[in-house]
Amino acid sequence: MEFRIDRLGMEGDGIATGPQGDIYAPFTLPTEIVRGQLEGDRLANVGVLQSSPQRIAPVCKHFGTCGGCALQHASDPFLADWKVDIIRRALAAHGLTAPFRAIVSSPPNSRKRAVFAGRRTKKTVQVGFHGRNSGAIVPIEECHLIVPELLSAMPALQKLAKLGATRNTGIRMSVSVSDTGLDVGISEAKELEASVQEEVISIAIEDDFARLTWNGDVIALARPPSRRFGNAQVTPPSAAFGQATSQGEAALVAGVLEAVSGASRVADLFSGCGTFTLPLAEKAEVHAVEFDQAMLAALDAGWRHANGLKRVTHESRDLFNRPLLPAELNHFDAIVIDPPRAGAQAQCTQIAPSKITRLAYVSCNPVTFARDVKQLAVAGFIMDWLQPVDQFRWSGHVELVASFRR
Repeated sequence: MEFRIDRLGMEGDGIATGPQGDIYAPFTLPTEIVRGQLEGDRLANVGVLQSSPQRIAPVCKHFGTCGGCALQHASDPFLADWKVDIIRRALAAHGLTAPFRAIVSSPPNSRKRAVFAGRRTKKTVQVGFHGRNSGAIVPIEECHLIVPELLSAMPALQKLAKLGATRNTGIRMSVSVSDTGLDVGISEAKELEASVQEEVISIAIEDDFARLTWNGDVIALARPPSRRFGNAQVTPPSAAFGQATSQGEAALVAGVLEAVSGASRVADLFSGCGTFTLPLAEKAEVHAVEFDQAMLAALDAGWRHANGLKRVTHESRDLFNRPLLPAELNHFDAIVIDPPRAGAQAQCTQIAPSKITRLAYVSCNPVTFARDVKQLAVAGFIMDWLQPVDQFRWSGHVELVASFRR
């Protein structure tokens, strides 16, 4: 059957209109004429009969089988416009508009953290990314997303997978680049016997890992895997959340600092290890709120060992079920919110009746962001500007930072 692709879905699949509704066709672009076998609402064995002028040759030989990228066949200008439009359409669904700034896109080979999968087979060991819509592991020989340091760790990860994985269960291998070397966290792995633990430590030493953890326990620590947030050096817990690229992090931090510039007391909600808290503390007192106590401890240690920062306090709190109330919020001049994908609906409900007049909102999900903005708009907040940030090239993922006042 032949179809014309009308638009892209949130995951990057092309969408056409079929006899029973939307038809999803992977690796296609708007305006293309395609042919394939209709299986439910998906088109299989897709062939492109008429290509879009925005179609380009994918850069990676694993594209199409690896699940890490969905859109290497699309030009950079097309992807930038499409990602901005994702945010625009999410806002429009609530009757909202925004003053958009130009998108900041991270370059290829800039992602500094990744989660690999590892598994043993009858004869070999597999380490790589999961396949597209599949639990199969695609061994990675090249990758145009991650920094070279992550790819160079592949031989060591294969050795660790051989020791920690089984033929029935795979393991997760979280690897991130710190200022002092690779921080490697192995999880869902076999428990280590003493003799095997010695071998694991030897691998960590041989490949000069800064830290290696195994099912949450530190097995080898050559030096703290620290990261710089403003003037502070922070050692996050293993596998803690961090921004994906240096370029994206810099754009988000700059946006937050601009949005609350001049505030003398700021609350940083969903603060994590201090990505925004510690740069903010160069000019303002900051109260960091985060549920994860280990991340708060890392933030606090970074603040205490830094020079020239203003006072930073913190508290562990579940902001989904126990958001800061208006009486608590009224102690601050400005608020920074950086929630996970679920957004900050409960917290925005409490911000609405507070006396807060300035707010920076960082989001990784335009849909929940738009929902929360609707609450803020009803309460009198105006969006000064919105900065889209693309840290995940060739995917449907887009982030943003926005400035609000009332």
